[in-house]
Amino acid sequence: MLSTLLSLFYSYFGGLEQLINNHLSMDSVPDYTRRRKTRAIADDISALGGKLPALAPADYLPQIISHGQALGALYVIEGSTLGGKIISRMVGQQLGLSEGLTFFQGYGEDTMAMWQRFQAVLDQRENLPGTELIDAANQTFLKFSEWFDLLQ
Repeated sequence: MLSTLLSLFYSYFGGLEQLINNHLSMDSVPDYTRRRKTRAIADDISALGGKLPALAPADYLPQIISHGQALGALYVIEGSTLGGKIISRMVGQQLGLSEGLTFFQGYGEDTMAMWQRFQAVLDQRENLPGTELIDAANQTFLKFSEWFDLLQ
């Protein structure tokens, strides 16, 4: 069950991160490489003995063709880390796991600081059209829901 859930995240976030990578860099988002989630998910799947699935094709991902859209999609990914410590603890206790939870642990003790740094990046982007960022975030949620439904 957990490896199935992680596979959903891996395939979606992996495809999404490829699109985001085309429009963001360390210059635009400090510690951007640390914010990529696909490696942690892959490590968790491997720790649980699973195989890595294919990445979601572009038709199942939001359109990311600008810096603002990339930030909107990254907002969703970063927001997913906020409840991770709680999820990690609950899943670990329920399933008796000590491995395979790296993705859900987010940044560990640095989670809130990383979120605040990301918010500061967004606050500095006043020249971006707000609707572009918000629309991309909404599309990222919508497309993830569709991807989840498709694979269930």
